[in-house]
Amino acid sequence: MPCQITQRGVFRGRKSVATLAAASAFAIVAGLAGCSSSPKDETAGKATEKIYEEARDEASTGNWDRAVKLYERVEARLAGTQQAQQAQLDLAYAYYKTGEKAQALSTLDRFIKLHPSSPALDYAYYLQGLVNFNENLGLLGSITRQDLSERDQQAARDAYQSFRQITTLFPDSKYAPDAGLRMNYIVNTLAQYEVHVARYYYRRGAYVAAANRAQQAVQEFQRAPATEEALYIMGLSYDRLGLTQLRDDAQRVLTSNFPQSRYVREGFAEPTKAWWQVW
Repeated sequence: MPCQITQRGVFRGRKSVATLAAASAFAIVAGLAGCSSSPKDETAGKATEKIYEEARDEASTGNWDRAVKLYERVEARLAGTQQAQQAQLDLAYAYYKTGEKAQALSTLDRFIKLHPSSPALDYAYYLQGLVNFNENLGLLGSITRQDLSERDQQAARDAYQSFRQITTLFPDSKYAPDAGLRMNYIVNTLAQYEVHVARYYYRRGAYVAAANRAQQAVQEFQRAPATEEALYIMGLSYDRLGLTQLRDDAQRVLTSNFPQSRYVREGFAEPTKAWWQVW
């Protein structure tokens, strides 16, 4: 029910007017105090262990918004204690599940800085990688639906660095095998992105930009499958620019590394139909 400030009664005379003014002022102050009072803390008086148990119950049923609120209470109460480490990680995961990427990453960054020797450090890096991995790959899955020249791949690169920390610092971690697989996927995805952009430039006649972007893909992601098409785009672009020596170099590398490639069979003459329509 909305908070209301009311006046009752009629007073006569000076004394009554003064009394009315004083009563009205008191009523207004009291009313405003009642309206501005903060909501009651439903966890007040509860043991921290009980709140933590409730938070985990909410998380187990998928009620992540509620779990976040309870985990925040727990972390605040446990600040500075050993138990706070687990509370931080639980809170970060709950943020991740509610789609609060910035909050999740901030919590994990804080955990990594405060607890560099924690036995759960590998998990912190793994969760950090997952947050960025899923944030980025949702966009990459629809790469043909967006202007490729405007994409930001920073999330994928950040995910790669987090997973790399695990495979480098914690090679025996149970998260290392999955981290390695995700790293390979990210490398391939980033290489594909560079090739998409190179193709984008080539289709618009920006042959210098196309050659440079394809060359970047070859140099940065040498073992990625996408380098096959990158070499082909390089050769085509150099051919359009009249740079026959660079064209022949690109063809030689393509033939050496991908002898069965259809691009080798087609050569670097102008394709009879757009090769990118195959994709």
